[in-house]
Amino acid sequence: MSKYERKNSTGNSTTVTKRKRCSISESSYRHESITLKPHRPLAPGSSWRSCKPVRPGKSSRRRRKRTKEIISSSGEREWVFSATNFENLQDKVVLVSYNLLGVDNASNHMDLYYNVPPKHLEWSRRKHLICKEISRYNASILCLQEVDRFDDLDGLLKTRGFQGVHKSRTGEASDGCAIFWKEKLFKLLDYQHIEFDRFDMRNNVAQLCVLEMNHEDPKSKLSVRPSDPRRLVVGNIHVLFNPKRGDIKLGQVRLFLEKAYQLSQEWGNIPVVIAGDLNSTPQSAIYDFIASADLDTQLHNRRQISGQSEMEPKKRSFRNRYAVRAAVSTSGSLPNVWSKEELQFATGGQASTHVQHQLKLHSAYSGVPGTHRTRDQRGEPLATTYHSRFLGTVDYIWHTKELVPVRVLETLPTDVLTRTCGLPSEKWGSDHLAIACELGFVND
Repeated sequence: MSKYERKNSTGNSTTVTKRKRCSISESSYRHESITLKPHRPLAPGSSWRSCKPVRPGKSSRRRRKRTKEIISSSGEREWVFSATNFENLQDKVVLVSYNLLGVDNASNHMDLYYNVPPKHLEWSRRKHLICKEISRYNASILCLQEVDRFDDLDGLLKTRGFQGVHKSRTGEASDGCAIFWKEKLFKLLDYQHIEFDRFDMRNNVAQLCVLEMNHEDPKSKLSVRPSDPRRLVVGNIHVLFNPKRGDIKLGQVRLFLEKAYQLSQEWGNIPVVIAGDLNSTPQSAIYDFIASADLDTQLHNRRQISGQSEMEPKKRSFRNRYAVRAAVSTSGSLPNVWSKEELQFATGGQASTHVQHQLKLHSAYSGVPGTHRTRDQRGEPLATTYHSRFLGTVDYIWHTKELVPVRVLETLPTDVLTRTCGLPSEKWGSDHLAIACELGFVND
């Protein structure tokens, strides 16, 4: 517990007790004293929580730095730091994953946005809102999905120092994926993409980049190449939505992770970070597969393996139909019988019903404790997307053990989201929320 004073409307001082929570468990609270500057009268609907704290003069440099870094988008989103102090790590990257809501996708599914004012769906407005938001997070790497106006984004992000690569979906779809990086901070060493239709797994795509960090000479301020440069594989994917085809969804994830592992090995077993819209919930078997590296397909109904169930097209009111736990059958009932073709997609032709991958992945958000208002029991956000039929989480950032999450950008509480009546909104340029983390390279 700590105390600070603030002036009330009569000019008297009021003592306020404040406790700063830094992890889920009571034993993990970190205590610190803060004071508030005199503040102008509060605007209607605001609260003292929005006041910016000023660290006492004797506070450490670390605390002063964190005060500056607690960024919020319009005062509502904060950086939450790991309970472990990782400030000794010198090399860090800030990665943002963001499904931008493709322009054509929005216009073709207006039933998802019937509560959203038309002006909030206009790309001419949304693109500037999105780029301004990205700038606030001081990102060094961007993994973007549903990109169907790449030239617009490329032009706006180049003025902010980014360089990028784009891969459109195959077939008639117009959107795709894009990876951007700060040109001052990174150099592109390798780039690959995956067209899943080459494996008969629909028209989705994924991207893989190998980036090398640039280092600046402190005297000349010029970029120099150290003898042992930091390199990492960055993967970006947008998985098939169709909940009925869990075999294809699982196959896309499997193939994506296989390619990421192979690329890491080709460049000397370098760290891997993957991000994107997996169209799967944290309660799903697909999530378990990524986390545990193994999944027995025969324990799951392929139509429920992503945590989704079929949406009711005539249902206008909101229902979270994703959040149903994937059904597990122990009786070998008919829904869990997979055809040879489905097993081929899911396992890649392995002589087993098990699907496996060789990356040992950790979720960035699960690695930084949050609160019950924004996180589920696994530590994942309660919601990364919201429209008329769904409020829940499908977006993730995963990393290998050579990287550690220093901080993550907290999402919005579900009660705050529901008051918007759906995304995009006045403040947010997509029907997804950006997720972001700062990852540090573990010292040898």
